[in-house]
Amino acid sequence: MSSAPTCAQVLMRLLREYQVEKVFGIPGVHTIELYRGLPGSGLQHVTPRHEQGAAFMADGYARASGKIGVCFLITGPGLTNAATAMAQAYSDSIPMLVISAVNRREDLGMGRGRLHELPRQSDVSRGYCVWQHSVTQAEQLPEVMHRAFQLLNSGRPGPVHIEIPIDLFPAPMPGSMDDYRAAPTAARPAASDAAVTTAAEWLQKAERPVILLGGGAQACAVDATALADKLAAPVFESLAAKGIVDERHPLCGGANLSFDAVRNRIENADVVLAVATELAETDRNLVRENYNFKGKLIRVDIDAGQLVCNASPDLAICADAAETLAQLNRALPEGNAERRDQAADELAEILQACRKEWWPGSEERFPWVQALRAALPEDGVLVTDSTQLAYNTNHALPLYRARSHVTCTTGYGTLGFALPAAIGARLSTERDVVALIGDGGLMFTLGELAVAVEQELPLPILVWNNAGYGEIRDFMDDAQVPQEGVNLRTPDFVALAKSFGAEGCRIDRPEQLGPAIAEALCRNTPTFIEITAP
Repeated sequence: MSSAPTCAQVLMRLLREYQVEKVFGIPGVHTIELYRGLPGSGLQHVTPRHEQGAAFMADGYARASGKIGVCFLITGPGLTNAATAMAQAYSDSIPMLVISAVNRREDLGMGRGRLHELPRQSDVSRGYCVWQHSVTQAEQLPEVMHRAFQLLNSGRPGPVHIEIPIDLFPAPMPGSMDDYRAAPTAARPAASDAAVTTAAEWLQKAERPVILLGGGAQACAVDATALADKLAAPVFESLAAKGIVDERHPLCGGANLSFDAVRNRIENADVVLAVATELAETDRNLVRENYNFKGKLIRVDIDAGQLVCNASPDLAICADAAETLAQLNRALPEGNAERRDQAADELAEILQACRKEWWPGSEERFPWVQALRAALPEDGVLVTDSTQLAYNTNHALPLYRARSHVTCTTGYGTLGFALPAAIGARLSTERDVVALIGDGGLMFTLGELAVAVEQELPLPILVWNNAGYGEIRDFMDDAQVPQEGVNLRTPDFVALAKSFGAEGCRIDRPEQLGPAIAEALCRNTPTFIEITAP
């Protein structure tokens, strides 16, 4: 007679039942029994060099694939080390499941000075998770996992944290392994017929409609494009939404929400359809002043609270973005080709005006943007950190497909994101991935290069080397603040890459970038491409 499965084994079983393929984590003394359940589970374990890297990898994995990123963390410092990356995922509504250990039940709250002890570990993550739960009995685990995946799959996503006392990992579970199955996922809510009818009427009568897309519209590419064609409406995207509508489409205005010409077009629209967007300053590239909507505002979001955040709508639709756009497309007639052409001509003039705004002060960087676009495969994924060149690619580098723009330059805005996030992204997809990170940000998570080498990833990593925190240096100069703490000693990144077993090269002209990326994509190891910033 076979022995009863343990809590750890059931956990692995349920993860596979929910179609999880990879987990990112660092084992520790408190998770030995958790890892006993890993062999034979069908899960692939990836070991980062820091728990922050684990959560960044899970984040990049989720953004590039639309799947749920999963982390295993140890008690105490494992969780606190991952906090920044979890907060970035919370800010950008990225589905992430974090499973951590916590001290034995008999020790919780007792202050006995146990290893990795926090007085109230569960309180630590509540501020940056959509749900946190502490398992107190092994038999609770299936219900807790079912609830976690319902939240991750059915509502506005974000990190979910489940902590399990270390004495529960080896605890026996009732029944056999076959008894543990995934629960059916709840259908995402559709808009009411009345709301669709009203929205369709307003949009059909509109002479100058506009569509705004946020990061929650990743599944809306086909319907958003079709709706733009029917309405002859320009589409503008937040940085998190960049690429959802192919930026070669004549009605796609890209991620240019911060520029005056786009602001004027949005403010003077007679109807604005804002889909899964916060309408936040981070969508507008830190322009604090929100739009003064002169026409009707329709907002669509799966989170009811977001429907009135930053701007109150004339029509609020709490529903799934993709389903709502599909409903609107079914309710609207085919559009007028002549009107589409006129709207496209107007948008071309608007974008030309945007270029006149973004160009001053960035002239030396735009040849690099153009070279990167030429080198990036058509369906490639660009993963960017907070660095000068990335601020230009946000606006000036067109992308052609949803889930092509993985960036931390919006939302929480942490440094060090791009390297581990690019590793996670490349592990989630067969699409080519290119990372762009500054010399300062790279030093935050440099150790994760070892993971890319271990995984044999063909990953070009562009290192924009301006010998410090260049953007902050510029802000200090503009504010007439003496430069302090922004000029850094940088290592030899090429030699550093080779010490990890990766490849590296150094370039200083845009025409060198294409061949360097092409060569890097043909290797079975990552490549640092160090760019000497002009």
